[in-house]
Amino acid sequence: MTLRLLAATLPGMSKSDFLDSGFATRAVHVGQDPDPETGAVIPPLHATSTFVQFEFGEPGKYIYSRSGNPTRAALEANLAALESAEFGIAFGSGCAATDSIIRLLRPGAHIIAGADLYGGTYRLFEQVLADFGFDFEYVDTTDPANISAAWRDETAMVFIETPSNPLMSISDITAIAEITRERGARLVVDNTFMSPFLQRPLELGADLVFHSTTKYINGHSDSIGGIVLTNNAVDAERLVFIAKSVGATLSPFEAWLIQRGVKTLAIRMERSQATAERVVELLDNHEKVKRVYYPGLASHPQHELAKRQMDGFGGMVSFELADMSAVKRLLDSLTVFTLAESLGGVESLISNPASMTHASIPREERGARGVKDGLVRISVGVEDAEDLLADLRRALENV
Repeated sequence: MTLRLLAATLPGMSKSDFLDSGFATRAVHVGQDPDPETGAVIPPLHATSTFVQFEFGEPGKYIYSRSGNPTRAALEANLAALESAEFGIAFGSGCAATDSIIRLLRPGAHIIAGADLYGGTYRLFEQVLADFGFDFEYVDTTDPANISAAWRDETAMVFIETPSNPLMSISDITAIAEITRERGARLVVDNTFMSPFLQRPLELGADLVFHSTTKYINGHSDSIGGIVLTNNAVDAERLVFIAKSVGATLSPFEAWLIQRGVKTLAIRMERSQATAERVVELLDNHEKVKRVYYPGLASHPQHELAKRQMDGFGGMVSFELADMSAVKRLLDSLTVFTLAESLGGVESLISNPASMTHASIPREERGARGVKDGLVRISVGVEDAEDLLADLRRALENV
């Protein structure tokens, strides 16, 4: 069963009717036709493991939910439309999506990855996939020349986050895509921090883009999932096969939850970004804050690039305090911000990457990459801005 059948030809689906519409309209409507039998405005949740075959030898479009499910297919079609992709493949988590992307390659392949990566991605690369013959090399991808310098005959993929997690560095997707295209390798972009509302890497030349849908796309901190988007039919078909074969597919219920979240993605991102700009202003002018990492700041080293390739600067902010003890005093003093890992939810989350999201990276290597003990990462939610600002001011007084 092909991906096109799963995600592009749902009964009664009018995907093409909305492809020229605005982002928020596509988010609400693509893949979301009312149920043709009952008229239900929200497509039903198909919570089933298997599908009846009414005639022997003549299976229908769906056979078994691990290989295809209408609820998941609707989400895949919806997110593909938002990322300017023809194909979408939903996974049980962002890490499952990352793992499956690497499995497009053969053991022995050399993968150039950004030096500033989510700790879970580093853990997957170094403690799991490296044992199966994949060779990962980490470089500063904010300078495309570093990618060219690291290139080998075995290089088959460049894997970047932009903005990166947690230092918010920006890599030039178009420039890197020119390098990978000329040399016959794939460019993969983790677009989790921006969401397709603010950045669409496929339009800039990337071959595959993926998200942890757990984050901004779902937006309610109540599901785990991942999605890979591409315009390459061969890669898409292979990813469908990998997901089905290893059982990495997203459950129908999780797909239903995520689709519910997508409908408000545009307004959530607008609100989060507007408040983040005010948070950045407070932090950037505070005597106890050593440095603020946010691409919207004119002082950010890739600010002009961010303006060119993104439609906004997002709701993620990192900043540096003196040390871990200062971080503890700050985090223990907050009442509106929630101390927790993850990001992109309606609630504002705050964390210390060194001890939380990036703890799996050895301390010396963390430090070399700029992830210091005093670093704090904020995911700005949709609460009242004044409450968040007051919470930060009070907590900083205790530092």
